[in-house]
Amino acid sequence: MQQITVCVPASTSNLGPGFDCLGIALRIYNNVVVARGVLSRESSPRIVSQAADRFFKQVRRCTFPFSCSIKEEIPRSRGLGSSATIRLGVLSALNWLSGNPLDRLMIFQLCAELEGHPDNAGPATFGGFTVLRGGAYVLRKREKWDFRHAFQRFDVSERLYCTLLVPDFKINTSGARRILPSRISRAAAVENCANACAITAAFASGNYRNLSGAFGDYLHQPYRQKLISFLPRVITAAEKAGALGAFLSGSGSAICALSLHSPQRVAAAMLRVAATPARTIITHADNRGARLIPSPITNH
Repeated sequence: MQQITVCVPASTSNLGPGFDCLGIALRIYNNVVVARGVLSRESSPRIVSQAADRFFKQVRRCTFPFSCSIKEEIPRSRGLGSSATIRLGVLSALNWLSGNPLDRLMIFQLCAELEGHPDNAGPATFGGFTVLRGGAYVLRKREKWDFRHAFQRFDVSERLYCTLLVPDFKINTSGARRILPSRISRAAAVENCANACAITAAFASGNYRNLSGAFGDYLHQPYRQKLISFLPRVITAAEKAGALGAFLSGSGSAICALSLHSPQRVAAAMLRVAATPARTIITHADNRGARLIPSPITNH
């Protein structure tokens, strides 16, 4: 039996104004274990079978039986890239079991296509802070995407803390997208652009103090407050406790705060004002991205 484990990091995306294009990999992981030649007694979840179908279609090879199990540490449906970790894990594992016909960039592209947006697939694949352009719009329009020139990544320092407030309730990504408006004002678009550029410059330069005040957003967060009413006061509480800023992680329900010090104080402040049962996680960025952990070959 040939078996491979793929350890894939969670990710926080959007970072406020960087809708569908900014993301950070986090040190919270899902492990996807795939074994070749072993049929599972249970049918594979749809997310697993879709990733497998996409892989075999891309490599134009015959399918082979496999089993898949997932050891989950990342909370589901909280805006932390859980679905991207499973898709990426399956794609990476099948690629390794097939002799590595695809490179890392192509695996990233397949994962982004399955996700419908690249902002979780990017950091999950490559680690660090990632900037991805054009992908979400092109993927929705089913146009050709020149993915090899569509992203940049930067390592994130240990100095930066990522503090997560994780509510007990889930948010469906498709539902969270449906409530967004089709148009925003020019002034709002300019402000979002300026803030997203400021965030990117701060990560690229390592001048994290310049992140302060840059997480304001007019594209999605004001509208998603209908689903997470306590979002504004959690952000305010985090900033008053010393965070550089805070934002809705992906489509939620998790909220992420970035700080250079006192993460416990930030976490306590966020938890105190949340109007729902929740827990907090204090972590750092993962700069490695998805990694393979081969298992010894065993004959039965």
